[in-house]
Amino acid sequence: MEIREGELRIRDVGIEDCEKLAKWWNDGKVMAHAGFPNGLGTTAAEIWDKVSSDTDDTRRRLIIEYQDSAIGETNYYHLGDHVAEIGIKICDETYQEKGLGKKILSMLIRELFSMGYEKIILDTNLKNTRAQHVYETLGFRKLRVNMDSWKNQLGELQSSVDYELVREDFVDHR
Repeated sequence: MEIREGELRIRDVGIEDCEKLAKWWNDGKVMAHAGFPNGLGTTAAEIWDKVSSDTDDTRRRLIIEYQDSAIGETNYYHLGDHVAEIGIKICDETYQEKGLGKKILSMLIRELFSMGYEKIILDTNLKNTRAQHVYETLGFRKLRVNMDSWKNQLGELQSSVDYELVREDFVDHR
């Protein structure tokens, strides 16, 4: 997959991206909302081993570029029945809270709907109110809050929010 719009680009992860992904995935500050405040402790080779089997029919991990520099990652999982689950992280904090998340997600969501997906789902940490605001601005509907439903890597109980989006509710922020 490759999507370009202005200075933004979303593209498949390549072997050349795995060092950057390892840096981000091993950074507890970047990974805290995903439940890994100590990072994942993974290597570029381990990441490539997983990513190299991605297909459009199963899952796809993608790099987000802004002005030709990698600033984060996004992904989607094909869940069947025309449903995709997505995730996003703007890993370079310099580019957080700049409105890029809405644009990036708009690009990805528009592409997924054009590929035939009818519903997009995601979840986020209940504490991540910034992400919740972005999702709701895009038209995602909050389905439920799962209180104390999982533990992070430190054993601390965490809560999550489940969202879904259908094409007719999508608010494109390109």
